[in-house]
Amino acid sequence: MKASEIRNLSVEELNAKLADLKDQLFKLRFQHAVNQLDNPHKIADVKKDIARVMTVLSEKNA
Repeated sequence: MKASEIRNLSVEELNAKLADLKDQLFKLRFQHAVNQLDNPHKIADVKKDIARVMTVLSEKNA
């Protein structure tokens, strides 16, 4: 997900996206723990998306 796409979302949509990404990260970590994760780089990608969403949220709240 690109930062320009994230900036176009409202605060409510950003909060929903953040919750979805955190849930996705939990599922990926669980799959990694039981050796069922095909691509471990997905974890890093989701973490970066979470950081992008949190950055835009902090910008909009400031």
